Amino acid sequence: MRRPLPLMVVVAVLATACQAAPAEQPPPSPSPTPSITRADGSSCPDHPTPACTGAPRGTKLTKVRLDTENVAYRVRKPGTVLDGVHVPGHLLIHADDVTVRNSVIDGDVINSDGPESFRFTITDTTVGTTGTCEPLPGIGYDKYKATRVLVQGHSDGFRVSGDDVEIRDSYVKLCSNPGDHSDGIQAYNGGKGLLFHHNTVDQREAEHITAPIFLVDEKSEDVIVTDNLIMGGTFSLQVRNARGKQVVRGNKLVDKSWVYGPVDSECGGTEWSGNELVTIDASYRVTSIVGPLVCEGEN
Repeated sequence: MRRPLPLMVVVAVLATACQAAPAEQPPPSPSPTPSITRADGSSCPDHPTPACTGAPRGTKLTKVRLDTENVAYRVRKPGTVLDGVHVPGHLLIHADDVTVRNSVIDGDVINSDGPESFRFTITDTTVGTTGTCEPLPGIGYDKYKATRVLVQGHSDGFRVSGDDVEIRDSYVKLCSNPGDHSDGIQAYNGGKGLLFHHNTVDQREAEHITAPIFLVDEKSEDVIVTDNLIMGGTFSLQVRNARGKQVVRGNKLVDKSWVYGPVDSECGGTEWSGNELVTIDASYRVTSIVGPLVCEGEN
């Protein structure tokens, strides 16, 4: 017959058995997936900044000779591709299906020639310089698609004067001259089909201003403004008068960055949802949600 274990041994065994197993440490939180990642490794964690827009760092640029009144370079051949070029003036796009990418344009990018206009795309390109403040829009006017573009040194960023404009993942830093009415994007004799999605417009340093988003033209139709980060302006977010769809959704406005008020829009005719007042840091990262951005203006 086995002898019983001493009492102290039994107590020790029971105490050991009752101890909780060490808690498993949770795996480290993964870094957020960048909202924009480019082939050169540059990225932005949230909304666009100069770090992930414009001509990619290290791009070897070929300077082109200005051929129009010594102030502009004119493209006349359909299907032309400008890749890795430096235009030391304005770029006039006077042919259809032109592609501009990985380039630097010191002046404006304009696609009108009298009554005609021409379709083009512009990607990963810097438009404007920090040494001047051009009074004309950085990019205009219709039938264009802009992606990961950096616009600087312009009183107006994008102009919409016709159909089929799509602007995504781009960054605009506005300036102004006396008498200007600076806008990040403005519709003037607008057309059908505008998408302004996931862009950053900073108007805080411009003095002669209207709004980062100024889309009030009565000729516009089907206007969609989504997931943008904006700051500055008199009334920062102005969207009204468009026929068809008028959507303002998921936009963020830096709190108290305006002069008169945050919004002057057409509330009754707009699909308005998910817009917020926020604070940001120096790198345009959202640091806090202050509260909802409520539509104010016409019903």
